[in-house]
Amino acid sequence: MKENHDRSSMTGLRWTLLLSLLFLAWARWAPMDPLFDDPRSTVLLDRKGELLAASVATDGQWRMPAGDTLPERFVRCLLEFEDRHFYAHWGIHLPSLIRAAQQNRAAGRVVSGGSTLTMQVARMAAGDRPRTVWNKLMEMVTAWRLEVRYSKAEILDLYAANAPFGGNVVGLEAAAWRWFGQPPQDLGWAECATLAVLPNAPARMHPGKGRAALLAKRDRLLDRLLATSVIDTLQWSLAKEEPLPEKPRALPRAAPHLLTTLQQQGHTGERLR
Repeated sequence: MKENHDRSSMTGLRWTLLLSLLFLAWARWAPMDPLFDDPRSTVLLDRKGELLAASVATDGQWRMPAGDTLPERFVRCLLEFEDRHFYAHWGIHLPSLIRAAQQNRAAGRVVSGGSTLTMQVARMAAGDRPRTVWNKLMEMVTAWRLEVRYSKAEILDLYAANAPFGGNVVGLEAAAWRWFGQPPQDLGWAECATLAVLPNAPARMHPGKGRAALLAKRDRLLDRLLATSVIDTLQWSLAKEEPLPEKPRALPRAAPHLLTTLQQQGHTGERLR
């Protein structure tokens, strides 16, 4: 009896290992549709990389091509607000999902999703879908596939380039220029904290709408950055005093005719120098 039981257990273990390897191979190498194929704004830069002009994308969104690197300040703010376990998980953080389920059950409605940043990338790639259990499961599967195909830095880049930032502003590059009139690399702690919390509910809360809620979320994040020693007391105090932007900023228009000429030549959705 014991020998039969041991043999059965060994067979089950082998099948489990085989299925796990097959699933891993599928996740890593099976064909996968492009995550994002939305049109991008055309951006014209001078030889030093300074913005000269930019046009809205063909779908009416300010969605600029991604920059070379993400600012460290924005990354610190984003991870502190959205996914403190980002570098430790494989796309899914079960404690967060369990906590979100308990909160939703207690509230009688969806008040928390428990999604990791990778799951949020998966949701953005899938488009506007209702929050159902099935769609959440699909997000989890896609998130795991992303984790085995991309580095953590690449996943952060995907999020920053495609997250909604209120109104018709999509992606960190466009958000930095439209809300603060400068490139992402020049943003301070208050500005980075504002942009980190914006994608959480961009339809209800952005500098032109729901300002009190946006300011409260920004300030709670700044408090958290102080508590975890990411910023010091002086940086926290100065950041708290900064006001929210009043409205979207106009982008530079130093060479509009050159930009139009390049677009007519077929250079659309690019960063041009």
